[in-house]
Amino acid sequence: MGGAVLAYLAKRITPMLSSIVSFLAISSATAVFFTMTSSTDIVEVNIRNFTLEFGLNAYSWLFGAMVMGVSALVSLYNIAYMKGKDRLGYFNSNFTLVVMAMMGILFSNDWISFFIFWEIMTWSSFLIIVYNGIEEGKIGTKYMIFSAVGGYAMLMALVITNSQINSFLISDLISSFAGLDMGMQSLLGILFLIAFSVKAAVMPLHVWAPRAYSDSPMSFTAIFSGLLSKMGVFGLGIVLISVFAKSTNSNIIVYTEILAWLGAITGVMATFYAVIQTDAKRLLAYSSVAQLGYIVVGLAIGTKLSVMAAIFMAVMHAIFKGTLFMVVGAVERQTGTTDMTKLGALIRKMPWTFVAALMSIIALAGIPPLGGFIGKWMLYESLITSDHYFLIVMTFLSSTAAFLYSYRFLFGIFLGQEEKEFENVKEAPATMVIPMMLLAASLFFFGMFPGYLFEPIANSMEFLGMGQVDWSMTVLSNQWGDQVDTLSIVNSIITIFGIAFIFLGLKNRKKTRYVTTKDIHTGGEIPTENENLTYAVDFYKPFERAIEPAMRRKMDFYYNKFGNGLESLFEFVRRIYTGNGQTYALYVIIFLVILILFSEQIFL
Repeated sequence: MGGAVLAYLAKRITPMLSSIVSFLAISSATAVFFTMTSSTDIVEVNIRNFTLEFGLNAYSWLFGAMVMGVSALVSLYNIAYMKGKDRLGYFNSNFTLVVMAMMGILFSNDWISFFIFWEIMTWSSFLIIVYNGIEEGKIGTKYMIFSAVGGYAMLMALVITNSQINSFLISDLISSFAGLDMGMQSLLGILFLIAFSVKAAVMPLHVWAPRAYSDSPMSFTAIFSGLLSKMGVFGLGIVLISVFAKSTNSNIIVYTEILAWLGAITGVMATFYAVIQTDAKRLLAYSSVAQLGYIVVGLAIGTKLSVMAAIFMAVMHAIFKGTLFMVVGAVERQTGTTDMTKLGALIRKMPWTFVAALMSIIALAGIPPLGGFIGKWMLYESLITSDHYFLIVMTFLSSTAAFLYSYRFLFGIFLGQEEKEFENVKEAPATMVIPMMLLAASLFFFGMFPGYLFEPIANSMEFLGMGQVDWSMTVLSNQWGDQVDTLSIVNSIITIFGIAFIFLGLKNRKKTRYVTTKDIHTGGEIPTENENLTYAVDFYKPFERAIEPAMRRKMDFYYNKFGNGLESLFEFVRRIYTGNGQTYALYVIIFLVILILFSEQIFL
C-alpha cells in the first residue's frame, strides 16, 4: 500500500517519476513474492470475537504468481505508455493500489479481510475507469452499480456465514457447509455465485465489462481484463470446488449446471459481438468476456480435467489478453487511433509489436503450439467425458467464430492497405516492446512444456480438495488412450516450416519481386486515395446480417426496461407521499377503516 502513496507523492518531483515509482513498487513486491512458497506461516489477527487470518496456500500462490508476474511487466510498459498524460500521480497510485488489493485478496484466509480488499480493488479500479472524463464517468457508474450488487451479495453471504457457523474463516465454511440446512446452503450458494460472477463477467452480469475494458487506459486494461477478472474466477473456484464439494443439496447441483450454461452462452454471444466490432479495443473487450465464459464452464462442470482446463486457461488468458491490450495500446500511442478501418500494413512499421500480436492471437484461437491449445484441448476432453454434448457444441461454435475476429484484428491493424497518414509511424519504445515480447514468449514456452504449469495447478486442485491429479511435462492424453506430445508438435511445425522457407528461398532467390498491396487488391487498377481496401471494413457484412436479429437487443435493453419500471414505481410513490399532513391523515383513516372491516370479517 505504501507504493501507492509514494507513486502519488512522486508526481511533485516530476510526473514521469510517478510511473517509475509504481513500477519499482510492483516489481519489488514481485521479487519478494517469488521468494515465498505456498506453505508460508499463517498470520492471525484477533479482533474481539472474530479472527482475521492471512497466508498463502497452493491455490492462492498460483494466482499470486500470475498477478505479480503480469503486473510487473505491465507496470514497466506503463512508463512509456502514460508518458505526457495528465494526473499521473492519481492514475499510478490507483494502478498500484489495484495490484496490491488483488494480492490482499489472495492472502486473505477469512471473509472479512477478503471483502475489505475486494472493495479496495473495486473502488481503485473505478477511479481509473473515470480517469479520462465524463463519458468514462457514465461507464464507471455502470461498473459500480454491478460491483455494488456483487459486493452486497458477498456482504450478506459473509454475515449469514458468521451467524450459522460463528466464524468468518474460509476454511470453517468449507468444513461446515455440508452440515447447514438445505435452505441456507441454497441461499449462500446464490449469494456467492452472484458476488463472483459479476467480476468474472458472466451473463447477464457482464454488461459493464465491454465498455469498461475498452475505454480504460490500455496499460490498466491489461490488468483489468487479464487479472482483475481472475479474482472472480478465484472466488468461483473456492465456492464451486471446495465449499460445494460435500453438499448433497440438489439445488446446488442445479446452480452449477445453470452457471455452466451461462458461461457457454456468454462465450457464444460475446464472440459474435466481437466479430462485428471495427474498433480494436472494443473487439478485445468482447473477446475477453467470451474467453472468461470458457473458464466458467470448466469450473462449473467440476471434474478434475475441466477444473485443470479452467485454471490453465485462466493463466493463459491473463497472459495473451494482457499482451493484446498492450499491443493495441502501442498501436494507439504510435498512430493515435484503434479504428481498424483506418489502420493497416503496420507490420513493416511495428514488426515486434506484430510478432507479439501474432503469438497472442494464435494462443487465443487455441492453435498449437501456443499455450491456448492446451487449455481448449482439456476443456473439450472434459466436456466429452462428462457427457455435456450441447455445451461442446456451444463452446466449439464460440471457439470457431473466434477465428473470424482474430483474422480481422491481425489483418485490420498489421496487414492490408497502408494508410498515407501512417507512413512515418515507428515501432513502440523498448519499455513497451520488451514486456509484450516476454509475455508472448511465455505463451510459446507453456505450449511446449505445459507441465511447468500443470504442477502448480495440480497442487492447487489438491488443496481445493480434488485429490491428486496425474500430469505430464509435455504429453496430453484422453480416456481412449490417444496422446498428443506438445514438444513433438512444436518440433514438427518448426521442421516443416523451416524446410518450406529454405526451399522457397533457394527456388525463388532470383525471381522475387516486390508486390504492392494495390497489385493484389485491384489487379493493376489504380484506386483513388479515399478508397479503403482493408478487409476490416465490409468483409463480415454477410455474417453481420445473418446474426443481426439475435444481436438486435443487448442485455442493456432489458436492464433499461427494468430501470424504467422502477422509475415509474418510485414516481407513483412520490405522488402518494405529497408532504401534506392532511393527506397523510386521510391515508391513516382509510387504513383504519380497512383494518376494522377486515377484523369484523375474521371475528364474526
